[in-house]
Amino acid sequence: MAASSTDSAIRTGRMTRAFLYLVLLLFALFYLLPFGIMVLNSLKPLSEITGGNMMALPHVWTLDAWRNAWSQAQIGVEPTGLRPYFWNSIKMVVPAVAISTVLGALNGYVLTKWRFRGDTILFGLMLFSCFIPFQIVLIPMARILGVTGLAGSTAGLVLVHVVYGIGFSTLYFRNYYAAFPTELVRAAQIDGAGFFRIFWRILMPSSGPITVVCIIWQFTNIWNDFLFGASFADFDSQPMTVALNNLVNSSTGVKEYNVHFAGAIYAALPTLLVYIVAGRYFVRGLMSGSVKG
Repeated sequence: MAASSTDSAIRTGRMTRAFLYLVLLLFALFYLLPFGIMVLNSLKPLSEITGGNMMALPHVWTLDAWRNAWSQAQIGVEPTGLRPYFWNSIKMVVPAVAISTVLGALNGYVLTKWRFRGDTILFGLMLFSCFIPFQIVLIPMARILGVTGLAGSTAGLVLVHVVYGIGFSTLYFRNYYAAFPTELVRAAQIDGAGFFRIFWRILMPSSGPITVVCIIWQFTNIWNDFLFGASFADFDSQPMTVALNNLVNSSTGVKEYNVHFAGAIYAALPTLLVYIVAGRYFVRGLMSGSVKG
């Protein structure tokens, strides 16, 4: 009797698990359906899209739309494509992510291991910056960029994203370092280690999980940003998202939907690759700073 009930429980558990997996698979397919349609239609000639079923497989497979979106599509005045704007985004994202991550780590280190009067108020003010809408800072930021001579440049966009991202990066590292043993820092001080030596030799080597979280978060937000790019960049420094919007709106006459789909995939590809490569570390890093002890 005991063996029979055990086998029945095992079968019930397997059926329940299979049902849950099936439901999750259906939700995943439903979520990925728009992306699949984009990929299919980016591989079709325009005639198959305008005169056929957008959800059908291509009769003629072609990469012409991808080539046009990358290097031949009409954006603005000259037929340059998305290629230069892709590199504009790279030149903006990499330094902005690196600087905001390092500054956030330093802030979290100071706010947890080098306590001072008013540190809680300062952290509260930095945390408050995370909830300020983008639109509120447009006019003051435009004024600052104009005074510093960074308006319309990639360096100006880097400054904007660093300033706006410090609040988030400080929050991540502060919560992570709050669970880090303070005794190790005190022991290093007794041994004669200074501020930066403790930071680089003790805290940073153990900060891998939360560093990945901060990098993924900042990379995603900065790469996908449209408002700051449209507000503070000129034609030569426009990021990928602004160029994609110009690509879609610059078509005259018949809309080249296949080119638009290919351009949208180009714009989404870097963040997609980041989550595929480091997605598991993102979840692990979030959990690592959630429990103090």
